[in-house]
Amino acid sequence: MERSQNADASKVTFEEALDRTGFGLYSYLVVSLAGMIVIALVCTAFGTNIIVPTSACELGTTTTQRGMLAGAPVIGLILGGPLWGYLADVWGRRYTLIISLLAAAAVNALASLSVNWLMLMILQFFATFLSAGQFPQAMTIVGESVPMAKRNISILLVGSIFLLSQGLMAVLAIPIIPLTFSYYLPSLGIYWNSWRTLMLVYCTPSLVCALWLYFMSESPKFLFAKGREAEAMETLRKIHKLNNLGSNTQLQISGGILLESIERDESKLGKKSKQVAPLFKTPLLKSTIIMAILFLFQQIPAFMIWLPTISSQFVEILETGEGSNLTLCAIIRKSLDSPPDPDDTCALNVTSLLIVLVVGAVLSVANVLISLIVNYTGRRNLAMFMTALCGVCGIVANLIPNAIASGLVFFIFLLGVVNIGLYTAIAVALFPTALRTLAVALILTGHRIGAFASVQIINQLFESNCEAAFYVYASIFALSTVVAAFLVDDRKLQTERDDATKL
Repeated sequence: MERSQNADASKVTFEEALDRTGFGLYSYLVVSLAGMIVIALVCTAFGTNIIVPTSACELGTTTTQRGMLAGAPVIGLILGGPLWGYLADVWGRRYTLIISLLAAAAVNALASLSVNWLMLMILQFFATFLSAGQFPQAMTIVGESVPMAKRNISILLVGSIFLLSQGLMAVLAIPIIPLTFSYYLPSLGIYWNSWRTLMLVYCTPSLVCALWLYFMSESPKFLFAKGREAEAMETLRKIHKLNNLGSNTQLQISGGILLESIERDESKLGKKSKQVAPLFKTPLLKSTIIMAILFLFQQIPAFMIWLPTISSQFVEILETGEGSNLTLCAIIRKSLDSPPDPDDTCALNVTSLLIVLVVGAVLSVANVLISLIVNYTGRRNLAMFMTALCGVCGIVANLIPNAIASGLVFFIFLLGVVNIGLYTAIAVALFPTALRTLAVALILTGHRIGAFASVQIINQLFESNCEAAFYVYASIFALSTVVAAFLVDDRKLQTERDDATKL
Protein backbone atom coordinates (compact mmCIF):
# COMPACT_ATOMS: atom_id res chain seq x y z
CA MET A 1 0.00 0.00 0.00
CA GLU A 2 2.79 2.40 0.94
CA ARG A 3 4.70 1.49 -2.21
CA SER A 4 1.58 2.27 -4.29
CA GLN A 5 1.21 5.65 -2.60
CA ASN A 6 4.85 6.48 -3.27
CA ALA A 7 4.43 5.50 -6.90
CA ASP A 8 1.38 7.74 -7.28
CA ALA A 9 3.25 10.61 -5.61
CA SER A 10 5.86 10.51 -8.39
CA LYS A 11 3.20 10.66 -11.10
CA VAL A 12 1.69 13.79 -12.65
CA THR A 13 -1.81 14.46 -13.99
CA PHE A 14 -2.37 14.44 -17.74
CA GLU A 15 -2.95 18.21 -17.80
CA GLU A 16 0.35 18.81 -16.04
CA ALA A 17 2.11 16.46 -18.46
CA LEU A 18 0.59 18.32 -21.41
CA ASP A 19 1.61 21.66 -19.88
CA ARG A 20 5.21 20.40 -19.71
CA THR A 21 5.23 19.84 -23.49
CA GLY A 22 4.92 23.62 -23.95
CA PHE A 23 3.34 25.61 -26.76
CA GLY A 24 5.30 25.73 -29.99
CA LEU A 25 5.52 24.32 -33.50
CA TYR A 26 3.29 21.29 -32.93
CA SER A 27 0.66 23.47 -31.27
CA TYR A 28 0.68 25.89 -34.22
CA LEU A 29 0.42 22.94 -36.63
CA VAL A 30 -2.56 21.36 -34.87
CA VAL A 31 -4.43 24.70 -34.58
CA SER A 32 -3.73 25.49 -38.25
CA LEU A 33 -4.84 22.00 -39.24
CA ALA A 34 -8.09 22.39 -37.32
CA GLY A 35 -8.70 25.68 -39.11
CA MET A 36 -8.12 24.04 -42.50
CA ILE A 37 -10.50 21.21 -41.56
CA VAL A 38 -13.17 23.82 -40.80
CA ILE A 39 -12.60 25.38 -44.24
CA ALA A 40 -12.89 21.90 -45.81
CA LEU A 41 -16.20 21.33 -44.01
CA VAL A 42 -17.62 24.68 -45.13
CA CYS A 43 -16.60 24.11 -48.76
CA THR A 44 -18.34 20.72 -48.70
CA ALA A 45 -21.44 21.56 -46.67
CA PHE A 46 -22.13 25.16 -47.67
CA GLY A 47 -20.76 25.19 -51.22
CA THR A 48 -24.37 24.73 -52.34
CA ASN A 49 -24.97 28.40 -51.50
CA ILE A 50 -22.99 29.15 -54.66
CA ILE A 51 -23.46 25.95 -56.66
CA VAL A 52 -27.28 25.94 -56.53
CA PRO A 53 -27.90 29.33 -58.23
CA THR A 54 -25.04 29.01 -60.71
CA SER A 55 -26.11 25.52 -61.85
CA ALA A 56 -29.79 26.48 -62.21
CA CYS A 57 -29.71 27.21 -65.92
CA GLU A 58 -27.94 24.01 -66.97
CA LEU A 59 -29.93 21.72 -64.66
CA GLY A 60 -33.19 23.59 -65.21
CA THR A 61 -34.10 23.65 -61.52
CA THR A 62 -37.31 25.23 -60.28
CA THR A 63 -37.53 27.35 -57.12
CA THR A 64 -38.78 24.32 -55.14
CA GLN A 65 -35.96 22.13 -56.44
CA ARG A 66 -33.38 24.77 -55.53
CA GLY A 67 -34.80 24.82 -52.02
CA MET A 68 -34.42 21.05 -51.81
CA LEU A 69 -30.84 21.29 -53.09
CA ALA A 70 -30.03 23.88 -50.43
CA GLY A 71 -31.71 21.85 -47.67
CA ALA A 72 -30.16 18.45 -48.41
CA PRO A 73 -26.70 19.29 -46.98
CA VAL A 74 -28.30 20.55 -43.74
CA ILE A 75 -30.09 17.21 -43.34
CA GLY A 76 -26.77 15.45 -43.98
CA LEU A 77 -25.13 17.45 -41.20
CA ILE A 78 -27.97 16.69 -38.81
CA LEU A 79 -27.95 12.93 -39.42
CA GLY A 80 -24.20 12.47 -39.73
CA GLY A 81 -23.02 14.46 -36.70
CA PRO A 82 -23.86 11.96 -33.92
CA LEU A 83 -22.55 8.98 -35.92
CA TRP A 84 -19.14 10.54 -36.56
CA GLY A 85 -18.97 11.76 -32.97
CA TYR A 86 -19.51 8.20 -31.77
CA LEU A 87 -16.90 6.80 -34.18
CA ALA A 88 -14.34 9.43 -33.11
CA ASP A 89 -14.79 8.51 -29.45
CA VAL A 90 -14.36 4.81 -30.25
CA TRP A 91 -11.73 4.74 -33.01
CA GLY A 92 -9.90 7.99 -32.39
CA ARG A 93 -10.00 11.54 -33.75
CA ARG A 94 -7.21 11.26 -36.33
CA TYR A 95 -8.31 7.99 -37.96
CA THR A 96 -11.97 8.98 -38.37
CA LEU A 97 -11.04 12.45 -39.63
CA ILE A 98 -8.88 11.01 -42.40
CA ILE A 99 -11.69 8.66 -43.48
CA SER A 100 -14.26 11.46 -43.29
CA LEU A 101 -12.16 13.93 -45.31
CA LEU A 102 -11.26 11.49 -48.08
CA ALA A 103 -14.77 10.06 -48.38
CA ALA A 104 -16.43 13.49 -48.43
CA ALA A 105 -13.98 14.76 -51.07
CA ALA A 106 -14.59 11.70 -53.26
CA VAL A 107 -18.39 12.05 -53.14
CA ASN A 108 -18.24 15.81 -53.68
CA ALA A 109 -16.00 15.28 -56.72
CA LEU A 110 -18.47 12.74 -58.06
CA ALA A 111 -21.25 15.31 -57.56
CA SER A 112 -19.49 17.58 -60.07
CA LEU A 113 -20.54 15.03 -62.75
CA SER A 114 -24.23 15.22 -61.83
CA VAL A 115 -26.49 14.83 -64.86
CA ASN A 116 -29.55 16.32 -63.14
CA TRP A 117 -30.59 18.12 -59.97
CA LEU A 118 -31.72 14.92 -58.21
CA MET A 119 -28.30 13.30 -58.58
CA LEU A 120 -26.65 16.50 -57.36
CA MET A 121 -28.94 16.64 -54.30
CA ILE A 122 -28.35 13.00 -53.34
CA LEU A 123 -24.56 13.25 -53.70
CA GLN A 124 -24.41 16.56 -51.84
CA PHE A 125 -26.42 14.97 -49.02
CA PHE A 126 -23.95 12.08 -48.73
CA ALA A 127 -20.93 14.42 -48.96
CA THR A 128 -22.16 16.49 -46.02
CA PHE A 129 -23.23 13.35 -44.14
CA LEU A 130 -19.64 12.11 -44.43
CA SER A 131 -18.20 15.46 -43.30
CA ALA A 132 -20.72 16.17 -40.52
CA GLY A 133 -18.34 15.35 -37.66
CA GLN A 134 -15.36 17.36 -38.85
CA PHE A 135 -16.05 20.53 -36.87
CA PRO A 136 -16.46 18.89 -33.41
CA GLN A 137 -13.57 16.51 -34.13
CA ALA A 138 -11.27 19.39 -35.10
CA MET A 139 -12.23 21.33 -31.98
CA THR A 140 -11.75 18.26 -29.80
CA ILE A 141 -8.31 17.39 -31.10
CA VAL A 142 -7.18 20.96 -30.42
CA GLY A 143 -8.63 20.88 -26.91
CA GLU A 144 -6.82 17.61 -26.19
CA SER A 145 -3.42 18.52 -27.70
CA VAL A 146 -2.88 22.11 -26.51
CA PRO A 147 -1.91 23.07 -22.92
CA MET A 148 -4.63 24.50 -20.72
CA ALA A 149 -3.11 28.00 -20.69
CA LYS A 150 -3.48 28.34 -24.48
CA ARG A 151 -6.56 26.18 -24.99
CA ASN A 152 -9.22 28.88 -24.92
CA ILE A 153 -7.46 31.12 -27.40
CA SER A 154 -6.66 28.16 -29.69
CA ILE A 155 -10.27 26.96 -29.88
CA LEU A 156 -11.57 30.48 -30.40
CA LEU A 157 -9.05 31.09 -33.19
CA VAL A 158 -10.36 28.01 -34.96
CA GLY A 159 -13.84 29.44 -34.44
CA SER A 160 -12.64 32.64 -36.12
CA ILE A 161 -11.65 30.65 -39.18
CA PHE A 162 -15.14 29.13 -39.25
CA LEU A 163 -16.65 32.62 -39.34
CA LEU A 164 -14.29 33.66 -42.13
CA SER A 165 -14.48 30.44 -44.14
CA GLN A 166 -17.72 31.22 -45.97
CA GLY A 167 -16.07 34.42 -47.14
CA LEU A 168 -13.01 32.44 -48.24
CA MET A 169 -15.36 30.09 -50.09
CA ALA A 170 -16.76 33.11 -51.91
CA VAL A 171 -13.25 34.29 -52.78
CA LEU A 172 -12.57 30.95 -54.49
CA ALA A 173 -15.79 31.31 -56.47
CA ILE A 174 -15.33 34.88 -57.72
CA PRO A 175 -12.58 34.14 -60.31
CA ILE A 176 -13.99 30.74 -61.39
CA ILE A 177 -17.77 31.09 -61.78
CA PRO A 178 -17.68 33.93 -64.36
CA LEU A 179 -15.52 31.81 -66.71
CA THR A 180 -17.43 30.97 -69.90
CA PHE A 181 -15.74 27.73 -71.05
CA SER A 182 -17.98 24.74 -71.74
CA TYR A 183 -16.81 21.27 -72.85
CA TYR A 184 -19.33 18.63 -73.83
CA LEU A 185 -18.93 15.16 -72.27
CA PRO A 186 -20.89 12.85 -74.62
CA SER A 187 -20.68 9.81 -72.35
CA LEU A 188 -22.62 11.67 -69.64
CA GLY A 189 -24.52 14.11 -71.81
CA ILE A 190 -23.37 17.09 -69.75
CA TYR A 191 -21.22 20.18 -70.25
CA TRP A 192 -18.13 20.62 -68.10
CA ASN A 193 -18.17 24.28 -67.07
CA SER A 194 -17.26 26.69 -64.29
CA TRP A 195 -19.61 25.52 -61.51
CA ARG A 196 -18.47 21.92 -61.94
CA THR A 197 -14.86 23.08 -61.81
CA LEU A 198 -15.60 25.00 -58.61
CA MET A 199 -16.93 21.82 -56.99
CA LEU A 200 -13.58 20.14 -57.64
CA VAL A 201 -11.76 23.14 -56.21
CA TYR A 202 -13.91 22.83 -53.07
CA CYS A 203 -12.59 19.25 -52.65
CA THR A 204 -8.98 20.46 -52.39
CA PRO A 205 -9.02 21.54 -48.69
CA SER A 206 -10.29 18.06 -47.68
CA LEU A 207 -7.45 16.33 -49.54
CA VAL A 208 -4.85 18.69 -48.06
CA CYS A 209 -6.18 18.04 -44.54
CA ALA A 210 -6.17 14.26 -44.98
CA LEU A 211 -2.51 14.34 -46.10
CA TRP A 212 -1.65 16.73 -43.25
CA LEU A 213 -3.31 14.47 -40.68
CA TYR A 214 -1.28 11.50 -41.91
CA PHE A 215 1.84 13.16 -40.49
CA MET A 216 0.19 14.25 -37.23
CA SER A 217 -0.27 12.23 -34.04
CA GLU A 218 -3.47 11.01 -32.44
CA SER A 219 -4.84 13.03 -29.53
CA PRO A 220 -2.71 12.07 -26.49
CA LYS A 221 -5.72 12.55 -24.23
CA PHE A 222 -7.72 10.04 -26.27
CA LEU A 223 -4.87 7.50 -26.17
CA PHE A 224 -4.47 7.94 -22.43
CA ALA A 225 -8.22 7.61 -21.77
CA LYS A 226 -8.28 4.37 -23.78
CA GLY A 227 -5.50 2.86 -21.67
CA ARG A 228 -2.87 3.13 -24.41
CA GLU A 229 -0.41 4.83 -22.06
CA ALA A 230 2.76 3.88 -23.95
CA GLU A 231 1.41 5.48 -27.15
CA ALA A 232 0.21 8.51 -25.19
CA MET A 233 3.66 9.04 -23.67
CA GLU A 234 5.32 8.67 -27.07
CA THR A 235 2.94 11.26 -28.50
CA LEU A 236 3.65 13.66 -25.63
CA ARG A 237 7.39 13.27 -26.24
CA LYS A 238 6.88 14.06 -29.94
CA ILE A 239 4.80 17.13 -29.08
CA HIS A 240 7.47 18.29 -26.60
CA LYS A 241 10.24 17.79 -29.15
CA LEU A 242 8.47 19.84 -31.86
CA ASN A 243 7.34 22.51 -29.40
CA ASN A 244 10.92 22.94 -28.16
CA LEU A 245 12.96 22.84 -31.36
CA GLY A 246 16.55 23.90 -30.83
CA SER A 247 16.48 22.76 -27.21
CA ASN A 248 18.09 19.56 -25.95
CA THR A 249 15.73 19.27 -22.99
CA GLN A 250 13.74 16.07 -22.60
CA LEU A 251 10.17 15.71 -21.35
CA GLN A 252 10.55 15.00 -17.64
CA ILE A 253 7.86 12.56 -16.51
CA SER A 254 9.64 9.88 -14.53
CA GLY A 255 6.76 8.28 -12.63
CA GLY A 256 4.16 8.20 -15.38
CA ILE A 257 0.76 9.87 -15.56
CA LEU A 258 -1.76 9.69 -12.74
CA LEU A 259 -5.39 8.97 -13.52
CA GLU A 260 -7.49 11.84 -12.20
CA SER A 261 -10.89 11.02 -10.76
CA ILE A 262 -12.69 12.23 -13.88
CA GLU A 263 -10.44 10.04 -16.05
CA ARG A 264 -11.17 7.01 -13.87
CA ASP A 265 -14.88 7.70 -14.24
CA GLU A 266 -14.73 8.02 -18.02
CA SER A 267 -12.57 4.92 -18.30
CA LYS A 268 -15.33 3.01 -16.53
CA LEU A 269 -17.91 4.61 -18.79
CA GLY A 270 -16.13 3.41 -21.88
CA LYS A 271 -16.02 -0.17 -20.60
CA LYS A 272 -19.31 -0.67 -18.81
CA SER A 273 -21.81 1.64 -20.45
CA LYS A 274 -23.03 2.56 -23.86
CA GLN A 275 -21.47 5.63 -25.41
CA VAL A 276 -24.59 7.80 -25.32
CA ALA A 277 -26.29 6.91 -22.01
CA PRO A 278 -23.75 8.62 -19.66
CA LEU A 279 -24.53 12.01 -21.23
CA PHE A 280 -28.08 11.75 -19.88
CA LYS A 281 -27.16 10.63 -16.37
CA THR A 282 -25.59 12.44 -13.46
CA PRO A 283 -23.09 14.02 -13.21
CA LEU A 284 -23.11 14.93 -16.94
CA LEU A 285 -26.87 15.42 -17.35
CA LYS A 286 -26.82 19.03 -16.15
CA SER A 287 -24.03 19.97 -18.56
CA THR A 288 -25.79 18.19 -21.45
CA ILE A 289 -29.07 20.02 -20.85
CA ILE A 290 -27.50 23.47 -20.41
CA MET A 291 -25.25 23.20 -23.47
CA ALA A 292 -28.07 21.78 -25.61
CA ILE A 293 -30.30 24.75 -24.66
CA LEU A 294 -27.53 27.28 -25.32
CA PHE A 295 -26.83 25.87 -28.78
CA LEU A 296 -30.56 25.59 -29.54
CA PHE A 297 -31.09 29.25 -28.57
CA GLN A 298 -28.20 30.25 -30.89
CA GLN A 299 -30.20 30.90 -34.07
CA ILE A 300 -28.53 34.09 -35.28
CA PRO A 301 -26.97 32.31 -38.31
CA ALA A 302 -30.49 31.95 -39.72
CA PHE A 303 -30.60 35.75 -40.08
CA MET A 304 -27.28 35.88 -41.91
CA ILE A 305 -28.71 34.37 -45.09
CA TRP A 306 -30.59 37.66 -45.49
CA LEU A 307 -27.41 39.69 -45.22
CA PRO A 308 -26.81 40.05 -49.00
CA THR A 309 -30.43 41.18 -49.52
CA ILE A 310 -30.29 43.71 -46.70
CA SER A 311 -26.86 44.94 -47.80
CA SER A 312 -28.09 45.44 -51.36
CA GLN A 313 -30.93 47.64 -50.11
CA PHE A 314 -28.53 49.62 -47.93
CA VAL A 315 -26.31 50.31 -50.94
CA GLU A 316 -29.35 51.52 -52.87
CA ILE A 317 -30.38 53.79 -49.98
CA LEU A 318 -26.89 55.27 -49.75
CA GLU A 319 -26.79 55.88 -53.50
CA THR A 320 -30.27 57.36 -53.92
CA GLY A 321 -30.94 58.79 -50.46
CA GLU A 322 -34.44 57.31 -50.59
CA GLY A 323 -35.58 55.35 -47.54
CA SER A 324 -33.02 56.74 -45.10
CA ASN A 325 -35.75 56.89 -42.43
CA LEU A 326 -36.66 53.21 -42.73
CA THR A 327 -36.33 50.64 -39.97
CA LEU A 328 -34.63 47.31 -40.63
CA CYS A 329 -37.87 45.43 -41.32
CA ALA A 330 -39.07 48.21 -43.62
CA ILE A 331 -35.87 47.70 -45.62
CA ILE A 332 -36.50 43.93 -45.77
CA ARG A 333 -40.10 44.47 -46.89
CA LYS A 334 -38.89 46.83 -49.60
CA SER A 335 -36.49 44.19 -50.90
CA LEU A 336 -39.28 41.57 -50.93
CA ASP A 337 -41.59 43.87 -52.84
CA SER A 338 -38.93 44.59 -55.51
CA PRO A 339 -39.45 42.43 -58.63
CA PRO A 340 -36.53 40.11 -59.44
CA ASP A 341 -34.34 40.79 -62.45
CA PRO A 342 -34.79 37.91 -64.93
CA ASP A 343 -31.27 38.50 -66.26
CA ASP A 344 -29.81 37.59 -62.86
CA THR A 345 -31.46 34.15 -62.60
CA CYS A 346 -28.18 32.21 -62.94
CA ALA A 347 -25.71 35.03 -62.39
CA LEU A 348 -23.27 35.24 -59.51
CA ASN A 349 -23.81 38.32 -57.39
CA VAL A 350 -20.17 39.27 -56.84
CA THR A 351 -21.09 42.23 -54.65
CA SER A 352 -23.06 39.99 -52.30
CA LEU A 353 -20.14 37.57 -52.06
CA LEU A 354 -17.75 40.41 -51.26
CA ILE A 355 -20.12 41.61 -48.54
CA VAL A 356 -20.20 38.10 -47.08
CA LEU A 357 -16.38 38.13 -47.09
CA VAL A 358 -16.18 41.51 -45.33
CA VAL A 359 -18.74 40.57 -42.68
CA GLY A 360 -16.99 37.25 -42.12
CA ALA A 361 -13.67 39.07 -41.74
CA VAL A 362 -15.12 41.48 -39.18
CA LEU A 363 -16.70 38.63 -37.23
CA SER A 364 -13.37 36.79 -37.29
CA VAL A 365 -11.55 39.85 -35.95
CA ALA A 366 -14.16 40.13 -33.20
CA ASN A 367 -13.57 36.48 -32.36
CA VAL A 368 -9.81 37.06 -32.18
CA LEU A 369 -10.33 39.99 -29.82
CA ILE A 370 -12.55 37.79 -27.67
CA SER A 371 -9.84 35.11 -27.59
CA LEU A 372 -7.40 37.68 -26.20
CA ILE A 373 -9.57 38.53 -23.20
CA VAL A 374 -11.34 35.23 -22.54
CA ASN A 375 -8.69 34.01 -20.08
CA TYR A 376 -9.33 37.10 -17.94
CA THR A 377 -13.14 37.11 -18.13
CA GLY A 378 -13.82 33.38 -18.37
CA ARG A 379 -15.73 31.65 -21.18
CA ARG A 380 -19.04 31.56 -19.34
CA ASN A 381 -18.98 35.23 -18.28
CA LEU A 382 -18.02 36.43 -21.75
CA ALA A 383 -20.76 34.30 -23.33
CA MET A 384 -23.29 35.83 -20.93
CA PHE A 385 -22.17 39.35 -21.82
CA MET A 386 -22.42 38.66 -25.56
CA THR A 387 -25.90 37.10 -25.34
CA ALA A 388 -27.21 40.02 -23.29
CA LEU A 389 -25.68 42.71 -25.54
CA CYS A 390 -26.55 41.12 -28.89
CA GLY A 391 -30.00 40.01 -27.76
CA VAL A 392 -30.93 43.56 -26.72
CA CYS A 393 -29.62 44.94 -30.03
CA GLY A 394 -31.79 42.47 -31.95
CA ILE A 395 -34.84 43.64 -30.01
CA VAL A 396 -34.25 47.37 -30.55
CA ALA A 397 -33.12 47.10 -34.20
CA ASN A 398 -36.64 47.88 -35.44
CA LEU A 399 -37.31 50.64 -32.92
CA ILE A 400 -34.85 52.99 -34.66
CA PRO A 401 -36.38 54.87 -37.64
CA ASN A 402 -33.01 55.40 -39.30
CA ALA A 403 -31.60 53.01 -41.91
CA ILE A 404 -27.94 53.47 -41.02
CA ALA A 405 -28.40 53.28 -37.24
CA SER A 406 -30.77 50.33 -37.57
CA GLY A 407 -28.23 48.57 -39.79
CA LEU A 408 -25.42 49.10 -37.30
CA VAL A 409 -27.50 47.71 -34.46
CA PHE A 410 -28.40 44.73 -36.68
CA PHE A 411 -24.69 44.12 -37.27
CA ILE A 412 -24.06 44.08 -33.49
CA PHE A 413 -26.88 41.52 -33.25
CA LEU A 414 -25.04 39.38 -35.83
CA LEU A 415 -21.90 39.51 -33.67
CA GLY A 416 -23.68 37.02 -31.43
CA VAL A 417 -22.56 34.36 -33.93
CA VAL A 418 -19.16 34.33 -32.18
CA ASN A 419 -20.82 32.64 -29.21
CA ILE A 420 -20.70 29.38 -31.17
CA GLY A 421 -16.95 29.32 -30.57
CA LEU A 422 -17.37 30.14 -26.89
CA TYR A 423 -20.02 27.44 -26.45
CA THR A 424 -17.82 24.89 -28.20
CA ALA A 425 -14.88 25.75 -25.93
CA ILE A 426 -17.13 25.36 -22.89
CA ALA A 427 -18.45 22.00 -24.12
CA VAL A 428 -14.94 20.67 -24.81
CA ALA A 429 -13.98 21.51 -21.22
CA LEU A 430 -17.16 20.10 -19.63
CA PHE A 431 -17.30 16.60 -21.09
CA PRO A 432 -14.78 13.78 -20.44
CA THR A 433 -12.48 12.53 -23.16
CA ALA A 434 -14.28 9.24 -23.84
CA LEU A 435 -17.55 11.09 -24.56
CA ARG A 436 -16.35 14.50 -25.69
CA THR A 437 -16.65 14.34 -29.48
CA LEU A 438 -20.02 12.59 -29.35
CA ALA A 439 -21.32 15.11 -26.80
CA VAL A 440 -20.29 18.09 -28.95
CA ALA A 441 -21.68 16.40 -32.08
CA LEU A 442 -25.05 15.70 -30.43
CA ILE A 443 -25.33 19.26 -29.14
CA LEU A 444 -24.42 20.67 -32.57
CA THR A 445 -27.03 18.40 -34.13
CA GLY A 446 -29.70 20.02 -31.98
CA HIS A 447 -28.39 23.41 -33.09
CA ARG A 448 -28.53 22.38 -36.76
CA ILE A 449 -32.09 21.06 -36.46
CA GLY A 450 -33.09 24.35 -34.86
CA ALA A 451 -31.30 26.32 -37.57
CA PHE A 452 -33.03 24.37 -40.35
CA ALA A 453 -36.43 25.10 -38.77
CA SER A 454 -35.52 28.72 -38.00
CA VAL A 455 -34.64 29.48 -41.62
CA GLN A 456 -38.11 28.37 -42.71
CA ILE A 457 -39.84 30.21 -39.84
CA ILE A 458 -37.90 33.44 -40.34
CA ASN A 459 -38.54 33.39 -44.08
CA GLN A 460 -42.28 33.19 -43.39
CA LEU A 461 -42.19 35.84 -40.68
CA PHE A 462 -40.24 38.26 -42.88
CA GLU A 463 -43.17 38.18 -45.30
CA SER A 464 -45.98 38.26 -42.73
CA ASN A 465 -44.64 39.87 -39.53
CA CYS A 466 -40.96 40.82 -39.83
CA GLU A 467 -40.74 42.59 -36.46
CA ALA A 468 -41.94 39.46 -34.65
CA ALA A 469 -38.99 37.50 -36.08
CA PHE A 470 -36.53 39.88 -34.42
CA TYR A 471 -38.44 40.26 -31.15
CA VAL A 472 -38.88 36.49 -30.68
CA TYR A 473 -35.43 35.29 -31.71
CA ALA A 474 -33.52 38.15 -30.10
CA SER A 475 -35.42 37.61 -26.84
CA ILE A 476 -34.62 33.89 -26.94
CA PHE A 477 -30.96 34.68 -27.52
CA ALA A 478 -30.94 37.16 -24.62
CA LEU A 479 -32.53 34.50 -22.42
CA SER A 480 -29.36 32.44 -22.95
CA THR A 481 -27.73 34.76 -20.40
CA VAL A 482 -29.88 33.25 -17.66
CA VAL A 483 -29.27 29.68 -18.87
CA ALA A 484 -25.48 30.18 -19.00
CA ALA A 485 -25.53 31.49 -15.43
CA PHE A 486 -26.15 27.92 -14.23
CA LEU A 487 -22.73 26.85 -15.54
CA VAL A 488 -19.74 26.84 -13.21
CA ASP A 489 -17.35 29.77 -13.71
CA ASP A 490 -14.47 28.17 -15.64
CA ARG A 491 -11.95 30.53 -13.98
CA LYS A 492 -12.73 28.86 -10.64
CA LEU A 493 -12.23 25.43 -12.16
CA GLN A 494 -8.82 26.48 -13.48
CA THR A 495 -7.85 27.91 -10.06
CA GLU A 496 -8.89 24.68 -8.33
CA ARG A 497 -6.89 22.63 -10.85
CA ASP A 498 -3.81 24.83 -10.35
CA ASP A 499 -4.10 24.51 -6.54
CA ALA A 500 -4.42 20.72 -6.84
CA THR A 501 -1.34 20.60 -9.04
CA LYS A 502 0.70 22.57 -6.51
CA LEU A 503 -0.34 20.17 -3.75
